[in-house]
Amino acid sequence: MPQPTGSATSDDRPIGELGEQAVLARILPRLEPGDAALLGAGDDAAVVAAPDGRYVVTCDLMVHGPDFRLAWSTPFDLGWKAAATNLTDVAAMGARPTALVVAIAAPRDLPVSVLEGIADGLRESLAALAPGCGVVGGDLSTSSTLTISVTAFGDLDGRAPVMRSGARVGDVVAHAGARGDAARGLALLFAEGVDAAGRPDRALAAVLRERDPEVVGAQLAPSPPVHAGPAAALAGATAMLDVSDGLARDARRLAEASGVGLDFDGAALGPEVRIALAGAEDHGLLATFPSGAVLPAPFEAIGRVVDAPGEILLDGAAIDAEGWDPYAGWDGGAG
Repeated sequence: MPQPTGSATSDDRPIGELGEQAVLARILPRLEPGDAALLGAGDDAAVVAAPDGRYVVTCDLMVHGPDFRLAWSTPFDLGWKAAATNLTDVAAMGARPTALVVAIAAPRDLPVSVLEGIADGLRESLAALAPGCGVVGGDLSTSSTLTISVTAFGDLDGRAPVMRSGARVGDVVAHAGARGDAARGLALLFAEGVDAAGRPDRALAAVLRERDPEVVGAQLAPSPPVHAGPAAALAGATAMLDVSDGLARDARRLAEASGVGLDFDGAALGPEVRIALAGAEDHGLLATFPSGAVLPAPFEAIGRVVDAPGEILLDGAAIDAEGWDPYAGWDGGAG
């Protein structure tokens, strides 16, 4: 599980007492602009190099309540996860992450130390998962609900983007990263990390993190294989996407975009097949490769592409694409 490293001392005063300039003065020194920044934070906008002449861009939102609970996640966790979830979207296009822009809306009584912790998590996540990528700017605002929005940019290094629409019948289906660990962690938190009234409990969550760091950490601060995205592109991946809503649900998106079916090998998915297929938020990478291609580490073959447009199969039998829908919630997995 990622841990914060040493940084400047924290300030527990509420952000409403300090004001925007003082809050920024606490946050910005904790962040690095990254190698691609020609002009970082401080002006009206940043300037980021794009040697390829194109850039990949994505955006993701984290809202207190549906996406995280402060009783379970530390501020460091939030920064780490906010970066990680965007980095994998860039990597899924076969691109190398280069820069992030971060916007945070927070209650006025939130201690500035929370924003400092988020900044520390962002910095350490980038250093671990996408060295050379940095935070080049963003925005601060007030809200009754803590909300973190990250926009990420990436460079294709002269390659064509790897899209969802390129899978072909006969391709190998492969996956890189954890399968179902984040869902197991979330189920554990809801089962044992709540008080008698069912409210998230900080002390109980801390006990669970100590007892089951792998699965709880996979939910609160995932460490996806960001480097595997560009490696897959170099290895000839025909299609790819980030697995954030569940392997089966996201696989159906790839199948529909490519006009093919994906047939998973149950034996390759591990002992808990349903959780591997329906559990969300692992942020692994699902890709297809030509038959006979050498799969780059840590990709593992888990199936094949078949002539069944838009269908997801398990050992030849059609299955429902269970997973996470932000408007409907869970319809499968560990929940």
